[in-house]
Formats: sequence, structure tokens, C-alpha cells
Amino acid sequence: MIIIFVRSIVVFLTLLIVMRIMGKRQIGEMQPFELVITLLISELACIPMTDVSIPLLYGVVAIVAVFILHQLISIIQQTSQTAKKILSGKPSLVLNKNGVDFYELRQNNMDVEDLIESMRSAGFYSLDDLDYAIFESNGKLSTKEKIDYDKKKTALPILIISDGKFIKKNLEISGLSESEVIKLANEHGAKSIKRVGVMTIDGNGKIYFQTQKGKYQTFNITLPKGIKW
Repeated sequence: MIIIFVRSIVVFLTLLIVMRIMGKRQIGEMQPFELVITLLISELACIPMTDVSIPLLYGVVAIVAVFILHQLISIIQQTSQTAKKILSGKPSLVLNKNGVDFYELRQNNMDVEDLIESMRSAGFYSLDDLDYAIFESNGKLSTKEKIDYDKKKTALPILIISDGKFIKKNLEISGLSESEVIKLANEHGAKSIKRVGVMTIDGNGKIYFQTQKGKYQTFNITLPKGIKW
């Protein structure tokens, strides 16, 4: 029991020193390779802590080896932009003045719902609140709000079409029928629902509409009587 206690203290101190030297990034700000190395180090630390048949030195050496690998990768990234893009990725401009960039979203294995969720976390609830939105290589969303952005908006937009598919639960909340939405889509340049990239509507009847390859539009409709959210 005492042996495991002492081994745990040694491994803990080793990890503390290694993680301190690696830098001050929080988990959410780590590059992909840094997160992999952190997970690997934690796994390597568990083995010598609990298995007394393994020499403690083996665990310490393995942790130090992974740390050296981290330092080498960091140096390579600092000296080569190409290597940095391969190892850590690059920022993706997923929203611009023309609207959502669906290609960039797909490159990041994301959809409009993921973008809207990230925007809400940043304090923005409508796609037309921003001029630009960028997913950084560490997964964090950076935003630039519009000059005339209204911080006092009270109406919450809901997503009713995403990547050519109805969000039926939200459609029911809006009080609109599929045929009414299809008619609106046709009137604003989409020959079929499959060509609609995103369509949202807020509690005041304001619609954000964009086809897969077009520029976004906003317009207002009158909501069915008695519909509120």
C-alpha cells in the first residue's frame, strides 16, 4: 500500500512538471496533437501508479519521451506553416457577409445546427447578427458582429430547414405548414427544399433564408394567429 502511495506521488509530480513546461493552454484551447499527447500521458501515468510489477522508471521515461515528442512537434510547427496546417489544421471562415459557407462547414464535419449552437454559446442567436464567424483550429468560434447589431432583440430564431431537410419539431412551433414553407422557398429562389441550405424564423416573423449556393436573404411574414414562443 505504501509503495503504491509513493509511486503515485512520484508520477503526479512528474506529470505536474511536464504539463507545466508544456504551457498554460486550457483543454478547450488545445490543438489536436496537444490533446492527443495529453490523453496519452494520462494513460501512461496510470500504469506504473497501480501496477507495482512495472518499474517506476519505465513510466517516468515514457512520460518524458512523449513530452519530448510534444516539444519537437511544437518546434516543427513554428518553422513550417505547411506542417502547422497538417498537424493543427487551419481557421475556417464559416459565416461571411454573404451568409453561411456550407462548404467550409462540411470540411469541418459540421452543419448549420452546430454553427448556431456555437453562436449561442458566444451570445448570438441569429445568423444575421454577425458579419463573420470563424472556427479556429482549436475549435473555438471567433465572431465579428454587425455594426448595427441589436443587442436588445427579444425574438428567438428557430431553425426550420437545415441542409434541405425540415426540422419538424420547430416547424410545428412556428405554426407554418410544409406547403407554406415550400411556397416561401420557391418565391425566394429555391426550386425545391433540397436546395435550401438554411431557413430560420423568429417570434416576430423575421425569416433568414439562404440556398446552398446563394446569398442570404431576410424578410418578414405574418405568423399564424396565436403563435408565440
